[in-house]
Amino acid sequence: MKKLLLLQMLFLSFLFACNTEVEPEAEALQYPETTKGDHVDTYHGVEVADPYQWLEDDLSEETTDWVQAQNVVTDGYLDKIDFREPLKARIEELMDYERISAPFEEGDYEYFYKNDGLQDHSVLYRTPLKDENAQPEVFLDPNTFSDDGTVGLRGVYFTKDGSLAAYMITEGGSDWRKVIVINTGDKAIIGDTLVDVKFSGLSWMGNEGFYYSSYDNPKETSELSAKTQHHELYYHQLNTPQSEDELIYGGAKQPNRYIGGTVTEDGNYLVVTGAQNTSGAQVYVKDLRKANSPFIQLQDDYFARFSYVENEGDDFYFNTNIDAPNYRLVKVNIQQPEKTNWEDVIPETENVLRVNSGGGKFFANYLVDAKTAIKQFDMTGKLERDVQLPGIGSAGGFGAKKDDTHLYYSFTSFTYPSTIYRYNIATGESEMYRQAEVDFNPDDYETKQVFYNSKDGTRVPMFIVHKKGLKMDGTNPTYLYAYGGFNISLTPSFSASRIVWLENGGIYAQPNIRGGGEYGEKWHKAGTQMNKQNVFDDFIAAGEYLIQEGYTSSDYLAISGGSNGGLLVGATMAQRPDLAKVALPAVGVMDMLKYHTFTAGAGWAADYGTAEDSPEMFEYLKGYSPYHSLKEGVAYPATMVTTADHDDRVVPAHSFKFAARLQEAHVGANPVLIRIETKAGHGSVSTKQGIELAADRYAFVWHNMGIEPTFAKEVPN
Repeated sequence: MKKLLLLQMLFLSFLFACNTEVEPEAEALQYPETTKGDHVDTYHGVEVADPYQWLEDDLSEETTDWVQAQNVVTDGYLDKIDFREPLKARIEELMDYERISAPFEEGDYEYFYKNDGLQDHSVLYRTPLKDENAQPEVFLDPNTFSDDGTVGLRGVYFTKDGSLAAYMITEGGSDWRKVIVINTGDKAIIGDTLVDVKFSGLSWMGNEGFYYSSYDNPKETSELSAKTQHHELYYHQLNTPQSEDELIYGGAKQPNRYIGGTVTEDGNYLVVTGAQNTSGAQVYVKDLRKANSPFIQLQDDYFARFSYVENEGDDFYFNTNIDAPNYRLVKVNIQQPEKTNWEDVIPETENVLRVNSGGGKFFANYLVDAKTAIKQFDMTGKLERDVQLPGIGSAGGFGAKKDDTHLYYSFTSFTYPSTIYRYNIATGESEMYRQAEVDFNPDDYETKQVFYNSKDGTRVPMFIVHKKGLKMDGTNPTYLYAYGGFNISLTPSFSASRIVWLENGGIYAQPNIRGGGEYGEKWHKAGTQMNKQNVFDDFIAAGEYLIQEGYTSSDYLAISGGSNGGLLVGATMAQRPDLAKVALPAVGVMDMLKYHTFTAGAGWAADYGTAEDSPEMFEYLKGYSPYHSLKEGVAYPATMVTTADHDDRVVPAHSFKFAARLQEAHVGANPVLIRIETKAGHGSVSTKQGIELAADRYAFVWHNMGIEPTFAKEVPN
């Protein structure tokens, strides 16, 4: 791997000056003047002022000017941090390694993704199956989609024979997608480009067409912030206009916020899910062999999870939490779909279960204290073996087609870069397929899992990663990251950019707080709606544990989270401004009274509740809503809010309003900034954007902790 000479000279040795502490400069920042309006909303007879409501209009010139002015202040502040550019260069060096995905076979080719290192997007390659000596050829290169790297590839879907492929692209990071269909032989485009596709997969029916999901695009207002309400499942016949696509399910007759359609591998059935919230969905099956066949409803509870795994004829297998908070695998015959006829195939256990299928087998992925364990079962539910994993961490994949004799899976941990293994389904043997080579020594670090008690005595697990031999004297810079919502589990994972934090004596801590899915539906529900305060209490208790045990102190603690995790950080710093020195709320849900009025936000109501539900829910939401709970005259942590102008999932207005209110309320020398990425969405689009964001976050944290990392210069021979 080629390295730039400058990087070789500057960063051959990258060391942390443990005893070098400097006081952050008491910079008298001049924040842009933010106009306060007189807008007031009324909830259950209670008036609530919303002086920064005007920032919700992402199309207005005033909002554009405010964004530009804020970025000028933020860029000016970051530019003065001497080690910002060397830090960015070190992250680039760590990111500059070849990353290859697990291969997959489609038709006459084997496909795989590869990133040479610093490419903005991974390239999709292929090799012919019948020619072992053939060199890989580029099939799709997203780096050619735009000059600035802000158009990305978001999924490729092949017909069963591999002769056709439909792929989705995102522009500027938006959740709105376009779909392009090509002939895989000569890559010629077939038909017109589909537009206004959102929150959708693609599922082919033979070679004639495919199913996809969409909303009506609110072009008369703002497609990046206007509420999207009714999802629709369409069938697109190739070589016909999109305007003639057939509505299969959804719209005004079936008003669901999220709808998906999947054709079974045998091509005989369409499985449709219709959901009001992000948790759970109604499930239907339609026989595609019979014209005008009716939908057969298998499950009608919007709040229950019922995920299609596999089918053998009329026997369908679903991973569900119905009557099983930790999930089970059930068999449902669609001719007798009543719940009384369901059969357990893999029963519920004390550990959360997710199931994949491949090669005529089921692969049960269990979460054991947020770590992966895999078991292989036959189609009757008979245990065949425990799959031996390389260590303690997270395994993913374990999916294949019915006739496959092998599959690929990935394994990763905090200091174990994602590694691909080839698994023999018949023998259970794994062999390494691809291992990433990152410029660091994993043996220099250790990972431990601890358990601490939250405010109400609940036992919460937390992973802690740091250099071996690190002295626990309360002065270690510590990065505390969590999520806590939507049944999402945080498991061990590798981040190349995080290594720069660890190799400089930093500690990374990741608690598995309530609201997530680490311990099943009970754990999830314990952090939702009127229980949401448990999530913040768990996070605060994690910080207190790290301080009490000598890992760090408030002067060296940074709290971080994104999306629902941005809400977590915003609420935590509002409730405990003394807990941490630095706060990094990213793309956060900050206005809890209005979140459901933007784009797809209404689908989050199962987790949050809404201000319209009841006076009690309104008061509860207002009590912790970051935008509403900031108080005048309080010294808040050094804060860098981050968002992006094309985020149409958690619209940037949340962050805009929170930052404006924070700059108004905050007193003291700590900076409170907002960094607004352009041509990006709910996460960076390109590698370059990701590197710059990571560098700015770590630079901001170290600088405000009064720590200046040093880079030993060593001239090569």
